[in-house]
Amino acid sequence: MSATATPELLLTPLHALHLELGGRMVPFAGYSLPVQYPAGLIAEHKHTREAAGLFDISHMGQLRLEGADAATAFETLVPADIVGLGRGKQRYGLLMTEEGTIVDDLMIVNRGDDLFVIVNGACKAVDLALIEKSIGSRCKVINMPERALLALQGPKAVDAFKRLVPGVEKLVFMTGESFAWEGGELHVTRSGYTGEDGYEISVDGSQAEALARALLAQPEVKPIGLGARNSLRLEAGLCLYGNDIDTTTTPTEAALNWSIQKVRRTGGERAGGFPGADKVLGQIDGKVPVARKRVGLVGLERVPVREHTELQDAAGRKVGEVTSGLLGPTIDKPVAMAYVDAAHAAAGTRLNAMVRGKAVPMEVAPMPFVPQRYYRG
Repeated sequence: MSATATPELLLTPLHALHLELGGRMVPFAGYSLPVQYPAGLIAEHKHTREAAGLFDISHMGQLRLEGADAATAFETLVPADIVGLGRGKQRYGLLMTEEGTIVDDLMIVNRGDDLFVIVNGACKAVDLALIEKSIGSRCKVINMPERALLALQGPKAVDAFKRLVPGVEKLVFMTGESFAWEGGELHVTRSGYTGEDGYEISVDGSQAEALARALLAQPEVKPIGLGARNSLRLEAGLCLYGNDIDTTTTPTEAALNWSIQKVRRTGGERAGGFPGADKVLGQIDGKVPVARKRVGLVGLERVPVREHTELQDAAGRKVGEVTSGLLGPTIDKPVAMAYVDAAHAAAGTRLNAMVRGKAVPMEVAPMPFVPQRYYRG
């Protein structure tokens, strides 16, 4: 594809910088974004694991929910504990359908005066419309398209970032705070999508390029594209919406029961009360059967196995399908996520991935494939 965006694609505030840095631009979630830079995917992946990588994730949606009733209202849409989320704390949540399946996965931060919500780029228009229609009468739903979003990820992210913004080193995993920078406001969370320590930084679009250049000027930091973002998140065992979770998957099938806190599951006035709660809580309790489960797979041969690859048992019966897969640069083995029949979901189960008619042996394995290194204090 050419280095310039087609007319239909949206551009982030860092578009000119990506071109200057030699980014190979591709369409993603309606935007023109860099899939890689001249160093290449493997080098970018390894640099993020060893030092610090800077990602442009400005295609993501950023919303604010304002009002005294915002947390209670939002709990009618997601099964996470929002009312009990302390100020400055962040939580992962799921936007649900009435059928108990997943509209989107998102991040929520209690900023005290509002809830700050980050949603996936490809889902943001649907999410915004759903949230406004469902709870817009109970709280103010404010879209923030003027904000850019950067991710600084890796074990040396803190060293680079604290030189520019002193105080960010005090944050721990899944907490957030606002910081002043060059006359503007950054909203920073210590979180990310790589399994490494790091930050996600919401910045006004007018300041995004200046902040990106300041970060890239630090010796630890290099620009990283979508390709390495995908390989990093897969090694970390993190779902990609549209691949590993969607409106056909339930939280229990997706192995995301941990995102539904106890107060929303059992007893008490705040249990249930979200779309599809009867099915979701029934699956968690074991009263509603779960036919398939999301699992990790490690290849026993060095053959990468991609999404939509059929999985068979030893007798040649189809038992599942791969949803994400590649050769993991850190683990140096083929890794994948898949949905398989519940009877074949136990760790150690051998399955065959059918790659161009050839059976490639794989084994169900626990995730993450690479240990997560979040900073918890």
